[in-house]
Amino acid sequence: MVQPRFHLAFPVTNLAEARAFYGGLLGCPEGRSADDWVDFDFHGHQIVAHLAPADAAAVSTNAVDGEAVPVRHFGLILSRDDWNALAARLKAGGARFIIEPQTRFVGEAGEQATMFIADPSGNALEFKAFADEAMIFAK
Repeated sequence: MVQPRFHLAFPVTNLAEARAFYGGLLGCPEGRSADDWVDFDFHGHQIVAHLAPADAAAVSTNAVDGEAVPVRHFGLILSRDDWNALAARLKAGGARFIIEPQTRFVGEAGEQATMFIADPSGNALEFKAFADEAMIFAK
C-alpha cells in the first residue's frame, strides 16, 4: 500500500520570504505557483503557502512538559541523525526558535527530541525525533 501524503495550505505575509524560508533554509523544492501561492515538497508532502497577510497571526499556546507549545503548528518526525543535522542547519541559518532544540519526556513513553521554529509569517513548525519510533503513538 502506498503511504498517503498530506496536503497543508497555510497563510503567509510575503511569498518571497516564504520561498527563502521553505525553499532556502528548509531545502524544500518548489512546485507549482501563481501570484498568490506557492507549492513546496515538504519531504514528499505538499504544503502550500498562500498570500493572506490578514490570516497570518499569532497562535495560542498550551503547556507541554514545561514549554509553551504553539497550538497551531505542523512539522515532521525525523530520524535522530536527520533531526541533529536539521538542528545544526537551522542554528547556522539563523532560524527563529520558538522552543530551542531539546529532549522532552525524558525516560517516559514518547521521549523525543523536539524543536519549534517560526517562519517569517509566524507559522510554527515542529521537528521531532523519537528515542524509540514504536513510541510515536504510545499512551
